[in-house]
Amino acid sequence: MRDVAQMTFTSSVIQEPKEFVALDGYPLRGRHVYSGQQRARLLVAGATGVPQGFYRAFAEYAALRGFEVFTFDYRGVGESAPKSLRGFEMDLRDWARLDLAGVIANLDGDMPIHLVGHSYGGHALGILPDLSPIASLHSFATGAGWHGWMPQLEQFRVKFLWNVMGPVVVKKYGYLSWKRFGFGEDLPLGVFLQWKHWCSFPNYWFDDPELGLELSHMFSRVTLPITAYNSIDDRWATPTSRDVFFSRYTDAKVNLVDLNPASYGVRKIGHMGYFRRGLEKLWDEALAQMGTLG
Repeated sequence: MRDVAQMTFTSSVIQEPKEFVALDGYPLRGRHVYSGQQRARLLVAGATGVPQGFYRAFAEYAALRGFEVFTFDYRGVGESAPKSLRGFEMDLRDWARLDLAGVIANLDGDMPIHLVGHSYGGHALGILPDLSPIASLHSFATGAGWHGWMPQLEQFRVKFLWNVMGPVVVKKYGYLSWKRFGFGEDLPLGVFLQWKHWCSFPNYWFDDPELGLELSHMFSRVTLPITAYNSIDDRWATPTSRDVFFSRYTDAKVNLVDLNPASYGVRKIGHMGYFRRGLEKLWDEALAQMGTLG
């Protein structure tokens, strides 16, 4: 029986706290968002260092349209973070192969799962150990991460982060302490080091001499339908960067969609705007596609 005292009600939407367990036993905190009869199941795989609360508006909107929605925080992020990230060890791939995979394994029933991936969430699909529960991927702002795919000014900013600010901060605090500088969620040291390393390659982790072949093989297993949305004003994940990354889903049916903010009645989308209110027209498009896929 559900504990009503732990639920949050927004209009006719119910938000219920969930506890998940990663495949290695790490505890994860999440949310179950629903309203009335569920016609499909949707799981949000968030961006690097972005807590699940950021996706609340989208989750509520989807729930009102008949989707059973689950959100969660990766280890080291938001409600799934330890009291201190100093000394906290992890591999960036753990968010997919252990955490996302664990959430999927924790879901009851055999209803197909539509994965909504924001940035890293679009990377995660390819390294899931079991793809069978996934019906589709709709990604937003996923790209190859290399600074060379970015506009010139953004290249400068990213190089400064990787080579100047980031190393100084992690040396002092033992992790990427972004919060104190107003840049977002703190990140574990391992995430920063691997993220920096893979973003030094034009093809991201596929160019890593130690992992590239293994990861290419894993991505070639994916045969489910993918729709990859990238805004033309997304400086971190440009459409070109997206095209490079999604070319590695070699056997999947990939639909690449360039978004123009003006077409959706907003001034900008950038890297984070896809899930902010005002983009309901985009949400409707994605949810309509998912509804046709079962």
